Amino acid sequence: MSPISPTTVQAPNGVTRGVPHETLLPPEVKPQRGMSLANKVTIFRILLVPAFVASLVYYHPDRDWFRFLSLGLFMVAIASDALDGFLARVCHQQTEFGTLLDPIADKALILSALISCSTIHGLPESMRIPAWFNLVVISRDALLVTGTLVLFSIQGRWSVRPSWLGKCTTVAQMLVIPSVLLGWSLKPWLLGIATVLTVLSAIGYVRRGLRTVVS
Repeated sequence: MSPISPTTVQAPNGVTRGVPHETLLPPEVKPQRGMSLANKVTIFRILLVPAFVASLVYYHPDRDWFRFLSLGLFMVAIASDALDGFLARVCHQQTEFGTLLDPIADKALILSALISCSTIHGLPESMRIPAWFNLVVISRDALLVTGTLVLFSIQGRWSVRPSWLGKCTTVAQMLVIPSVLLGWSLKPWLLGIATVLTVLSAIGYVRRGLRTVVS
């Protein structure tokens, strides 16, 4: 929301004063204040991250229900991702803060899941993710963060607009987690697809960033 600029009015004593536009609006028209519902859903997704990690930390073959708990928390987080996107588009709750917060929530969820499934020693081999996949994902994200900071230093504003390939990459990375938690035989294929999309999306973002700098 853009800042409220004052409107000049004449007071009874002849003094000209600046009055915010919101005080001149009819009673039935009120500017939106506070955090939107879409952003609240996004923050809820971020708060699910420590609970998801804890369910993996306390997993043991004798407590196999922790695996299904972690899967349930992850699926709720994915559903919240779809919900906040729906609210932002359909209910016109798109904000600059939400545009920045949503990918942060996605990255926090995905990276915490990938790193946990790679480093927690108590997990069986079927629930583990190879370190090389994490290296590819983290390298791509580090590249994007660096590029975003460079563009911010040049343009003086955030420009966080995921490409369709970037969105497909996020979906592919998210699908890796349920395949690991459920022990799907498709896990190697999903890892391969997610790796290819991760690399291609990184190349696409670099090319788009270079075009922005040149123009």
